[in-house]
Amino acid sequence: MSSIILSILSVYLFIVIGYIAKKSFKEKIDDRTITIINVYFLQVFLTFWGLLIRPIDISLIYAPSLYFIIVIIAIVISSLFAFRLFEDKKDYSIAMVAAMIGNTSNLGIPLNISIFGEQSIPYTTIVNLVNIFIVYTFGVYYYSRGSFDVKTSLKNILKLPILWAALIAVTLSTNGYKPSPEIEKMLMMGAYGSITMQLFLFGIYLYDTQIKHISKKLIVWVLSFKFIILPTIAFLVLYWTDFDPLIKGIVFMELIMPLAVANVNISSLYDCKPKDVTALVFISSVLFLGIIFIAVNITKVF
Repeated sequence: MSSIILSILSVYLFIVIGYIAKKSFKEKIDDRTITIINVYFLQVFLTFWGLLIRPIDISLIYAPSLYFIIVIIAIVISSLFAFRLFEDKKDYSIAMVAAMIGNTSNLGIPLNISIFGEQSIPYTTIVNLVNIFIVYTFGVYYYSRGSFDVKTSLKNILKLPILWAALIAVTLSTNGYKPSPEIEKMLMMGAYGSITMQLFLFGIYLYDTQIKHISKKLIVWVLSFKFIILPTIAFLVLYWTDFDPLIKGIVFMELIMPLAVANVNISSLYDCKPKDVTALVFISSVLFLGIIFIAVNITKVF
């Protein structure tokens, strides 16, 4: 368990640095500029690096398929209630998608290695690919809908380079392309820069965030969906499927990860209450410190 705690603390270090930086320099740090640099440039490196460093094996399709099916079921269930609970368009957008976008990369991959060993890496890599797809399709659409109409929101999905980068990287990987050590090092530098900047940006938004000003209904809905409804859906689907317990455990753990910082990036990009989203990411991350140990015991049932 000590390795799990160390993994979590290493992720949160840059969040603290971002918070201190914003507190020290205030308006000298432009939040939106950092968001644009990260989303439109550095995350392209992260996508290529994540998808090219290991060959994509089609036999690993079971884990991401289960992950995607569970998320789709959750989105459908959320759509049945969210529009009745939230009249504000931006609150509705956050309620629809925030809980579905978990931290499957920065936190999910190292934690699964700590729990299941290095044999989990191929599965978590492909699951993270599916999560990237969810972030930059469903995530972009709903966060964009807080400020734009349906047509513009769909166009916004196509405008982001990350989805196209992922498609190119998958095509290259499935055709056996292996980057040279020099190219891999370049991609790795950009990838780590993106991860660091995501966490740094989260700390920046955290500085101005006041939880008491956020809709209590929104907090309860998102956190209940993240840690009660979504895990329940996941458990029921996984329990009745005939797959290797390792795959079930990895998928369950990836689904229960706290809200990803990507929520902050996208909500900031489309002006969909990024400070409220930051607060939700922060609260879910704090709660996760206790929930993680319950989740680990649940995976033993599989």
